Amino acid sequence: MKKKIILFISSYAIVFVLGFGLGIYILPILTAPKSVDIDRIIKFEENALYKTSFVKDLKGSDLFHWGEADVSVSKNEITVNGSIAPGPDYKLYLTKEFVEEEEEFLSIKDNSRYVAEVKTFKNFVITISEDIDINDYNTIVIWCESFNEFITAAKYKL
Repeated sequence: MKKKIILFISSYAIVFVLGFGLGIYILPILTAPKSVDIDRIIKFEENALYKTSFVKDLKGSDLFHWGEADVSVSKNEITVNGSIAPGPDYKLYLTKEFVEEEEEFLSIKDNSRYVAEVKTFKNFVITISEDIDINDYNTIVIWCESFNEFITAAKYKL
């Protein structure tokens, strides 16, 4: 009888944990704003001062943390033409050195510049505040604030 109760409680606990985890992963996908129209992305790309790419083979990338997109940086916008792995509480930062995993970013996070939240995962435009000079930085980092997870990065300036 004890084994049945333990098995019963354990099975419900496992289902709860799996459901909760899937909910955290799927909720941002369900609530994400619509992607920006590709024609609008192309128009933004025409004004770019810098062009770079998110690639999937960074040291900190894995099945759930990656980016694969063309990225354009202008004085007022950062455009992403492609996709990043979906997830919760993403933030876009600018850094003065290229990083490609959690530990590297955490070591420079205090010197990084927060730009904006990332609420969609395909074809998006981030507006850059007027008080940010993109020339002071050389790398874009997408970071999951809730779980301290590196998502992707791209160096746009040498």
